[in-house]
Amino acid sequence: MFALALSAFSQTNRKSSSNASENKTYKPGNAWTLSWPLGTHQESTIDTLLYGMQREFIPALCSDAWASTGTFAAEGIDMIYFNRPQRSQFIFEDAIEHWIPTFRKEKFYNVYIPMTLLSYDFGGNRDNHNDRLKGVFAGNVNRKIGVGANLDYLYSKGAYANQAAKNLIYGMQGYYSGDRYEMQAFLEHYNSVNQENGGITDDLYILDPAELQGGVDKIEPKSIPTNLTRAKNRVVGAEFYMNHAYKLGFWRDITQPNDTIEREEFVPVTKFLYSFDYRYGHHTFTNTNASDETKFWENTYFNLSRTSDQTWYRSFTNVLGVEMIEGFQTWAKFGLSAYASYEIDKFRMETAVPDTPDNSETAADGLTPLPAGVTNSLEHTRNRLWIGGRIEKTRGSLLRYAANVKFGLMGDAAGELDVDGNIQTRFKLGKDTVIIAAEGFFRNTSPSYLLQKYISNHFIWENDFGKTRSFRVGGRLHIPWTKTDISAGVENVQNYIFFNSSSMPQQNGGSVQLFSMALEQKLRFGIWNWNNTLTYQVTSNSDVIPLPAFALYSNMFIEFEAFKVLRMQIGIDCDYYTKYKGLSYQPATMQFHVQGADPVDVGNFLFANAYINAKIKKTRFFIVWSHFNQGLFTSNYFSMPHYPVDPRQLRFGLSIDFAN
Repeated sequence: MFALALSAFSQTNRKSSSNASENKTYKPGNAWTLSWPLGTHQESTIDTLLYGMQREFIPALCSDAWASTGTFAAEGIDMIYFNRPQRSQFIFEDAIEHWIPTFRKEKFYNVYIPMTLLSYDFGGNRDNHNDRLKGVFAGNVNRKIGVGANLDYLYSKGAYANQAAKNLIYGMQGYYSGDRYEMQAFLEHYNSVNQENGGITDDLYILDPAELQGGVDKIEPKSIPTNLTRAKNRVVGAEFYMNHAYKLGFWRDITQPNDTIEREEFVPVTKFLYSFDYRYGHHTFTNTNASDETKFWENTYFNLSRTSDQTWYRSFTNVLGVEMIEGFQTWAKFGLSAYASYEIDKFRMETAVPDTPDNSETAADGLTPLPAGVTNSLEHTRNRLWIGGRIEKTRGSLLRYAANVKFGLMGDAAGELDVDGNIQTRFKLGKDTVIIAAEGFFRNTSPSYLLQKYISNHFIWENDFGKTRSFRVGGRLHIPWTKTDISAGVENVQNYIFFNSSSMPQQNGGSVQLFSMALEQKLRFGIWNWNNTLTYQVTSNSDVIPLPAFALYSNMFIEFEAFKVLRMQIGIDCDYYTKYKGLSYQPATMQFHVQGADPVDVGNFLFANAYINAKIKKTRFFIVWSHFNQGLFTSNYFSMPHYPVDPRQLRFGLSIDFAN
């Protein structure tokens, strides 16, 4: 409401200005994200594009190959391996990473007039409704100071029983960009709640309901029985980050073309940096149906009647750095920086024990024996120290590059090494610029503490995992006149940690090799467009890292302007990936794990959507009939074993840019 009030106030003031001012064309502004840990700007975009806006409201289109529990705002994992982010220290965030705010997603805006982007998406009926309300506000106090705020509320009743989800996200950002002093800061908070149904009890309810229902070949999705009925995950998280920089340099005279007035500009030479990052996480898993406790889980350690597991995580990171800035003189062809980073992590776990002592002896008869020395709570604190550096060249028409290196010196970080880099060259070919880029990394990193030790009602583990080593190299070719992007990469992973068929973390003692190649091709003839992304990937050990070999996203649409003001896109898009031994999902730990002795194949089905996207001035809207092909050609539309994707549904979306 505050953002809307400011925007409305700004619009009122502009309306009362002169006609010349009203007809003035304003610059759209720009946006950027930050790189860790020094807060270097990474160019980004303002979300006002028409193309692909319907994808944000369809869970199956989070990726070209997305495995999930199905419903909007629920847990999921990208089965395009090279698209996966690194596993976080608070492992419960990983399954909902697509929906929650993270450091790499945080945007800052520099806008010439206050901007408020509001969008509302909705679909379904009373029983399976989906909603998303999203707002972004940004405004500049002056040329040096900018502030922003964001709100995102996601809600779904779920297409299937016991599968509701909701997530409330809010945050604020601010920056100051002066000649000598710079500051950037943000605060983000989220509260994600997911009801867990453990999958449907029998896949035949989707594949062949007539067999289970005595010839009746239809069943309402909400009527399909599920393995869990009163289980729920809640993940609450917050992050506060601030970055300060003080620059040393000199002033020099400049003269603008066709301007006889001499001006001065400050040229920074050296920058001293300090960053602080605080992260908080709290995970709660509850199940209040006593009959599910022994049916769904193999082990129950503390309480046979209910589960209430809690895990807390806190992290404090301080970074000191110094940077020589690129381009302050003609001979300064690159920037160079060094830093030291110190982090304190705190973990705490606790699970409920029987409430009444009178029932303790009876309850103990059916409990799984505890490992020696284990109680229902655990605490741990880690201290970790790294030193690192970065070299980069961001200017130049022929060659640009960047490289980072980080060494672990103390605590669990001792012996860690993280090196990554990229290089890019551009050259003219005709009227266009061809881009050839290469990138790679080598990581020797320690696992999260929660993969080493964990205590809950159904899972207890104590591991001594070694460091995971991974090496990746890849490249990309961009040809603008044919609208072609080709990328390829290869990776070798040693000591990879995965969750086995018992939903327990396990370290693979050998190496796994992965290869991926992707082609993105856009075609256009008049108003007709056909965009395709094809991905091919190979894993040398599908028992550890199962992947679909081939994935496709295809979007065919016509684009035209109606009545000289209405930009429209009318089309059909779909994704498809080949059959493979899919990952399963464990609700109690929010982890995806490989299957057991009788694995189930998933994939090999087409998920298609018919849509209309439209934009008139600052207003965008869409209508999409998602999964309209449900039941055509195949009824096997499972994203994961026992988790079918959403059935067909009509969905709508509206987005308004109040920048004017």
